[in-house]
Amino acid sequence: MLEKYKVLVEKLRNQCDPNIFPHATTKDWVIDRELIGQDRAMEALKYGLSMRRKGYNIYVSGFAGTGRSSYSYLVAEEFAKKRSTPYDWCYVYNFKRPNCPKAINLEAGKGMSFKKEIETAIKNIDIEIPKALSSKSYEDNKNSIFNENKKMAENILIELNNFAKEYNFVFKQTERGILSIPLVDNRPMTDEELDRLSDEDMDRLGDISIELTQKSYDYIKRIKNIEIKLKNEIKKLKEEQVALVATTFIGPIQVKYRKNEGITNFLLDMKEDIVKNYEMFLDDEEENYMEKIFLQGNKKEEFLKRYFVNLFIDNSYKEGAPVIKEMNPNYYNLFGKIEYANEMGVAKTDHTRIKPGSMHEANGGYILIQAKDVLQDKFSWDGLKRAIATEELKIENIYSSNLTSETLNPEAIPLDIKIIIIGDYMTYHLLYTYDEEFKKLFRIRADFDTEMERNKENILKIGSFVAYQCKKENLLPFNRDALGAIIDLSSRIADEKDKLTASFNNLVEVIYEADGWAFSKGKNIVTKEDVEITISKRQYRNNSYEERLLELIDNGTILIDTEGEKIGEINGLSVIDLGQYSFGRPTKITANTYFGKDGIINIEKETDQSGNIHDKGVLIMSGYLGEKYAQNIQLSMTASITFEQSYDGIDGDSASSTELYAILSSLGDIPIKQGIAVTGSVNQKGIIQPIGGVNEKIEGFYNVCKLKGLRGGEGVIIPSKNIDNLMLNEEVIDAVRKGIFTIYAINTIDEGMEILTGIKAGELNENGEYEENTINYYVQEKLIYYAMLDKEFEE
Repeated sequence: MLEKYKVLVEKLRNQCDPNIFPHATTKDWVIDRELIGQDRAMEALKYGLSMRRKGYNIYVSGFAGTGRSSYSYLVAEEFAKKRSTPYDWCYVYNFKRPNCPKAINLEAGKGMSFKKEIETAIKNIDIEIPKALSSKSYEDNKNSIFNENKKMAENILIELNNFAKEYNFVFKQTERGILSIPLVDNRPMTDEELDRLSDEDMDRLGDISIELTQKSYDYIKRIKNIEIKLKNEIKKLKEEQVALVATTFIGPIQVKYRKNEGITNFLLDMKEDIVKNYEMFLDDEEENYMEKIFLQGNKKEEFLKRYFVNLFIDNSYKEGAPVIKEMNPNYYNLFGKIEYANEMGVAKTDHTRIKPGSMHEANGGYILIQAKDVLQDKFSWDGLKRAIATEELKIENIYSSNLTSETLNPEAIPLDIKIIIIGDYMTYHLLYTYDEEFKKLFRIRADFDTEMERNKENILKIGSFVAYQCKKENLLPFNRDALGAIIDLSSRIADEKDKLTASFNNLVEVIYEADGWAFSKGKNIVTKEDVEITISKRQYRNNSYEERLLELIDNGTILIDTEGEKIGEINGLSVIDLGQYSFGRPTKITANTYFGKDGIINIEKETDQSGNIHDKGVLIMSGYLGEKYAQNIQLSMTASITFEQSYDGIDGDSASSTELYAILSSLGDIPIKQGIAVTGSVNQKGIIQPIGGVNEKIEGFYNVCKLKGLRGGEGVIIPSKNIDNLMLNEEVIDAVRKGIFTIYAINTIDEGMEILTGIKAGELNENGEYEENTINYYVQEKLIYYAMLDKEFEE
């Protein structure tokens, strides 16, 4: 009766045929690093990268280890190679609005040249201006202007003195200006003679002097105008000399960049500013001593900074568009900042202290950001969305400082960038649901799967992947058998025999370690033995908890029976996940049934140790019992079920069929074989549904049976649908082949009860009763008995 439920040995594992590989070792493979099994994600990614319209940024979703980050970077690099190298960007001083530095763009690689040309020009101008203003030609012109104006002033002074003689006065040019002096004997009075005058004479002369001064105002004004004219002409002469020097060194730069409007305007403003402030280029020998003590830095050097070029983005070393991975996307790393220098307790800055962020460096290309990182900083996330929406990058410091006495408002730079955010699906779902801007700005989702079909094409691609890793990391070549073992491991990780994992990180770790084991043995090729040793050693490093549990089972601390039969007791199977390692753990499940109306009491729920999914499984069992046995009677039963010696929370419904078997055993007083463990969920119709971790569960119970001694009747019942997931280890398969361990696959509760008890399940006859001496008959009889008791109590 049980033979039809046994899983054949050939279905316990999908063994890779090594002959499928074209070469004896990976050394002879022609390698190509391509993304394996992610056609849907790659199509979405490439489509998003090819779209040049606003809002078509990309969210790459998937689990870590699927290659979502590395391959997104590779694809972005492919697109970047086909695009032109973006502009260099410079920030320069704004002579009209000093607090608003201007942004200038140049062809890639020209920014550094422009910066050096300006520095050289300013250095030469600084040297040549003092020379120009001390040259012989300048002095000759200056003297000529001076003499000409001096002669004009002297002629006016002669006219003035002729007029002053009528008042017996004379005018003289002094350091204090033009002064009127009384005459005596046709000569100017000396100071001693003035001092000897009486008060009356002084008052009289004073009155005359005032009257004279008033009448000679026009003459004096003419002389002062000549003085002003002299100063202006000297200043003009100096400015002409300075302009000539500036033009000499700035002119060639103007010609070179004449097609760049930003540079042209900057150079015109700079030349005008140099002429206007030529005195800053002259050495001030009379500089205040106290200023030297208290003013930090050199005043001239600080002034000359206005002419310096801040090479903000230099793309001279790039070919094609940039591709940037921002590993720490805080606000300043993304959008740049304005740095400050503390001078005497005051924070000062200038356009040379404007620093770029990774968004500036990636401008014209692509930037990759991890969702979990950028969402940790509200300023970063809001700034990112704002930059995409406005299509410009504006630099501003978001944190104010009490020391700041000045700030800058740099001109924004136009933004042309494709943003790739990498995260999991849950984050994508939350953003799409709760962030209105997100769905408008990130219209493409590329979803990386965790598995792929196990076909010849993908098997060969994984072989090529191994060959690529061997070449890239200088590993020993893998032979065909080793590659076959890698393929089988891939299916085991995928938890399905006809699938391969897309989590290549797990495979890479095994590849590296297998190379290490082969190298330690002096081999020149990695074999299947090395891969198997690697898997075994990885298990050994992580299975101390499993060994401790087995020890507790062996010494009887944890009660697990693998022989005999018991009523209302059964071995259930669960999986404990320790991260790098997971294993199956058998757990004794017990059930007691008795007369009452409480239904099924979930002891775990009563003690707050049961999760929602487990609670649902218990309710499903109630539905099954009602439909199966209580169509004509009232269900007057109380059943208590529990996971014995379990002190942690329990969730999931993979043990719901196991719990139902224990209840049916208790109701029908039918003993269950303790050497058979069970896994699988059940629906209200009694259909067994597939579960996860089937390989770990089978191997976990096998290890317990081996520990207690295999007698030939041990085995595990699994859902039929889980046959496709079987990738068991060789030891379990060998035990099945020898007939000392059995894997059963079933579709219904009735089939499972027949295996566990050796008794026929029983079918309903035309009277709505189950045939005698069957499992369902015994259960129904007990429930009828409880119903009659209930009726008697009511009467």
